[in-house]
Parts: sequence; structure tokens; C-alpha cells
Amino acid sequence: MARFCVCLAPRTGHPDGRTGAAGEHLARMDAAAVAPGLALVPDEPGPADGPFEAHGMRAVGEVTLHNRADLLAALTADGAPAPPGCPDGEVLLRCWARLGAPGIALAEGMFALAVLDGAGLVLIRDHVGARTLFYARAVGTWAAASSLRALRRWPALDTRMNLPAVRSFLTFAYLPGDETLLEGVREVLPGRVLRLAADGTATETVYWEPVERLDGERGPGADDRDVLTLRALLEQATARRLPEAESVGVLLSGGIDSSLVTALAAKLHAHPVHTYSISFGDELPNELGYSGLVAAHCHTRHRVLTVSGTAVAARLADTAALLDSPVGDPLTVPNLLLAEAVAGDGLRTVLNGEGGDPVFGGPKNLPMLVQEMHAGAPGAPWYEDRATAYLRSYRKCWTDLPELLTSEALSALASAPAPERFVAPYLTGPDRMGQLLNQLLHCNLRTKGAHHILTKVERLTASQGLEGRAPLFDRRVIDHAFAVPTALKLRGTAEKWVLKEAVRDLLPATVVDRPKSGMRVPVQQWLRGPLRELAGDLLLGRAARRRGLFRPETVRTWMRGEGTLLPRQGGKLWLLLTLELWLRAYDL
Repeated sequence: MARFCVCLAPRTGHPDGRTGAAGEHLARMDAAAVAPGLALVPDEPGPADGPFEAHGMRAVGEVTLHNRADLLAALTADGAPAPPGCPDGEVLLRCWARLGAPGIALAEGMFALAVLDGAGLVLIRDHVGARTLFYARAVGTWAAASSLRALRRWPALDTRMNLPAVRSFLTFAYLPGDETLLEGVREVLPGRVLRLAADGTATETVYWEPVERLDGERGPGADDRDVLTLRALLEQATARRLPEAESVGVLLSGGIDSSLVTALAAKLHAHPVHTYSISFGDELPNELGYSGLVAAHCHTRHRVLTVSGTAVAARLADTAALLDSPVGDPLTVPNLLLAEAVAGDGLRTVLNGEGGDPVFGGPKNLPMLVQEMHAGAPGAPWYEDRATAYLRSYRKCWTDLPELLTSEALSALASAPAPERFVAPYLTGPDRMGQLLNQLLHCNLRTKGAHHILTKVERLTASQGLEGRAPLFDRRVIDHAFAVPTALKLRGTAEKWVLKEAVRDLLPATVVDRPKSGMRVPVQQWLRGPLRELAGDLLLGRAARRRGLFRPETVRTWMRGEGTLLPRQGGKLWLLLTLELWLRAYDL
């Protein structure tokens, strides 16, 4: 279990030239060299492997391919078959070496690959962002890693806190683009190949991006064909993610997304399917009736894990430290506890239903759709452009920033690019999709999907030696979602209609037709109970005051449940607490 680091150093007076200098930098990051310029970080949980060598190139990576046979066939057709039994990372390297970016686009899987290619360093990230990859430049040297903490340890890099990223986190509850909370460190975006040259230049190639493909004429039966096509794609996506000759776990909330993944896994897998649900206590609203119904219907081995506020308080700091960027989701600790339960049952692969909302249109798009109906024309007193309205619809801390941040922090941010830049290309940019719902889904997929959902799943499952897989984030499923009319995704008041129809025969109608309610997390109870003392000590303590981000009087008002915090007071305080714990874990 490890992460990886790579380094491209300038030619110096070092006896071993460029490779020797690179090795010295990697050693200072506590990484173990496996080849010149390539290293593994053994003290961090992850699936890194290598080195891989092919066609004069060397690489390390975290690579899991779901369509390995397709890629091997493409290489054979190109006249350069891969050796039998070679690892997935070598297969992907060979696709890059022989087929270039189109070869990477053919892949389906979870991957981050770093390739030393002559005098350059090539960084490759999978289509949707299931694996992460960071990079930075200092003293004329490029360094990249699948672990932000590894770059944090690089003495050549002055890794101070990146204040604009703090504002982005408070706006979105995650970091929605290529910025990180470490100044000077960037994240490779999904669906991209980034070439870093020794002279300091960087060239980005987009090898895949969702494209809106709506037919002008739709004959009789087109809707039914779209439903049947989606069903076939869902079965293929799930089958490809099932482990061979062993049991599989599924995280089952009881909503349509996790329920359909459970049903497909039970139908397609020849080995036992274990399902896992969360409870926060019988006195709170929950979805256990639905998850239990699905588990019984699909004949899974079902477990319900009860999570107390005391357990959350005890594990919150450790959980925050596992993440490369903070995630202001109160389900992070429960997700970690679920991963521990799955691993404790001896499983190595766990599926989830993530992806249904950002791909097929969940209820969180409704405020934006209503806003569009009533926005009026520019210049009207109630008019608000789409990017601004999108930020407001998040209902995090964006509108509270003038009262929350100190005057010093606000002054430092005055000239920084605004957070609207992360969503504007999808909503108002010249290359945006034509339909508003598709614009919103594209934005959700490329921001929350890549930088919140998938990142959280990967880090928390990997910490327990698991591989978390998301069939609804399959590239072919996403391509199909943007090829069907938006009316099939949001049909009247029925959200994700085409997705529900594709699996209607697999699940009870009670589950398929129920409205989405989501997991009711008792954040405010926790903050009034087990987390109250911890939150006060952290947010009003000496370290937080010295950092100078938040106005203490605003924090005190929020902790009393007063002021402009209402509604969603628990969720906003949770963001501050999560951020503070993450900053402490990274010594910032």
C-alpha cells in the first residue's frame, strides 16, 4: 500500500546528472526510489505500483482498468501487443506510448499515471477523477505526487496556506478546480494529459469531456430505446467493476442510486453481495426501511452500522487528516466507519451509488431551474447571472463571507480571482452545453463529482485497503446521459426518470418511485452535544486566532445559533470545523 512521487530535475553538477538530483528531491519527501526520478511513498495507504517500462518510457501510477481486454486488443491491432499478465499500469503506459491521448481516451477505469518521457514529465488523470494527482515547481524542478502530503514535505517548496482556496472551500464545501490549500501546488484535472517540460512550461491536452449530443428528430419508440440502451450500459458498467472470484460489498442508503447498483450486483455476481447501511439512532428520520427492503429483495448479506455523535467526535480529526483537501460533508466519519466494517468482513472491493445526481439530474438542480424561470432580463432588480445564482444555491458560507472572514483576510482576497470562475465555463461560457439542465449536470460532474464525491470515496476506502468503485460514473454511462433529451432526466416532477425506468424491473416500485430525501445527518445535535466543546476549543482557540481567518465574534454568534446563520447553521459550522482540523493536520 503506497502513493507515488515523481521528479523532473534540471541538469546540474550532480555526479549522476538530472536523475541524481531528482533522487535527492524525492528522498527529502520521504519517498523510496524505484527507478530514476520515480518513487513510492510507503507510509500512506494507496494502490500505487511501478515502475512500469515500455517503448523507452518509465512510469509509476495508481491504475485500475475496467476494460483491460479492450485496451489489449487495441494494442494488438496497432502491432504492439502487451506482454501476457503485465500490470494495468503498464497496459496504460503502452496505450500512451503507442496511441497517445486517443489511447488514454479508450480506457475505462480509475487511474493516475506519471510518465518520464525523454526530457519531460507527463501526468495523466482518468476521465472523471477517481484518482488524484498533484504537481508543483520549485528551484527549477517539477515534482508530482498522488499524495498532497508528500509534496507538503518537499523542502524546496514553500507550502503556505493558499487563501483563495480557503474562500473556495467555504463557498462550495470542497475545492472545485485545480487549486489546493497549499500555495503553489495544483491538481491535474480529470480527462487531461499534462506535459511538464524541463524549461518550466506546461501543456494541457483534453482527451475526454462530456459532449451534449441531442438528436433533432426522434421517431416512435426513441424513449424506449434510450431506456434499453442505458440498462445495457449499467449492466456492463457494474459487471466490469465486480471483483473476480470473491464477494463484493455495496454501500446501500436506500435511495434509487445505491439500490440499483445493489440490484445489478446481485443479478450479475456469482459470489455473495454484502450491503451496508448507516443509522444515526432510532429517534431520527432514516431510510433504513428502504435499504432493508432492497437488501431483502436482492438477498444480500446486510449490516446496519449505528454511528453515534461520540464516535464522530472521536474520529473527526483522524478522518480529516486522510483527505488531500478538506471535504465539508458530515458523512465523512460515517463513511470511514463503513469502510472499516467492509474491510473487517474481509472484502476488498465495495461499490457505491455515487453519480446518479450529477449525471442524471437530482433535486439539487431545482433551485437553479426555478431561478432561470424568474430571473428576468439583465438590469432587472431581481436579476442574477447563472454563475452567481449557482454559488448562492449551494447555501454554504458564500453569502456570509463579509461577516465571517477578518478584515485582513478580506483585504488579501480583494484582488484574487472570484470563485465564480470555477462554474462560469459550464453555465455562461462560449462552449457551454445548450440545455440548462445539461449545463448544470456538466458543472456538477466536473466540480462536485471530481473534487468531492470521488475524492472522498477514494481516500476513505483506500485507508482501509479497499477499492471503492462507482458504476454510475462510468464513462459510457455519462456519454449516454448527455445524449438523451433533458426531458427524460427530469420528466415533470420525476427526477432521473430515464435511470429509474432502466431498472424498474429490478426493484420494488416503492423504492423506484419514492422521492429523494437523502441521508438525514444530525449535525446540529452533534454540535450541541459531543462536538460542542471540541468546536469551541478549535474555532476559538489560540491556533485559529493566530491564523486570522475568522472573526471570533461571528463564530461565537454562530455557535449560539444566532445571526444570519439561519438556516443550515449546523452545516456552516461544520465547514469551519472541518477546515480547521484539516489545516492543523497539515501544519498550516
